Amino acid sequence: MLPAMAREPDDKTLMVRYRDGDVAAFQTLYSRHKGPLYRYFLRQGIGADQASELFQEVWIKIIRAKERYQPAAKFTTYMYKLAHNCLVDYFRHQGRQPHDVGHEASIDPAELPDNPGGNPEMVAEQKQSVECFRQALNDLPAEQRESFLLREERGLSLADIADVTGVNVETAKSRLRYAVGKLRQALRDREELT
Repeated sequence: MLPAMAREPDDKTLMVRYRDGDVAAFQTLYSRHKGPLYRYFLRQGIGADQASELFQEVWIKIIRAKERYQPAAKFTTYMYKLAHNCLVDYFRHQGRQPHDVGHEASIDPAELPDNPGGNPEMVAEQKQSVECFRQALNDLPAEQRESFLLREERGLSLADIADVTGVNVETAKSRLRYAVGKLRQALRDREELT
């Protein structure tokens, strides 16, 4: 008997099934990706209402394009490319630059694992570390932040990140390298202060 994971169809298969009329396949795709996609928008420096609108816009585009879907790239690459384009259009219509990040791009401490020991000092330290990381992430240029989030939160490869953001692989690699370096430096600076 195969493990449950092996029996789960991959995203491309689900999208092809949906294209061919299987609505349940779409529901599975939506369930798999709704949380990460919504967080992608939140962490790009827009409010919850705008994130919800862009989130819905991406799913509407996926639904409308189902007949034309060709499984050339991973579904996540396809989805995040749509998300990236929606985000660029949103910033353009708002007259904002993508690097104008507000506090909306925060990391929710509720997403962190529980502290089994219940040590208040450890909890406070963890919250301070999260706040430091959140601020360092917010301070990154938009392109570096997006590359970092696509890699670390969604596990996209450099080639996929390049495809999503419309740059070559070396540029994606450079953005990711600079993002990681700046985040590490911010955390080192924080450690030196404590």
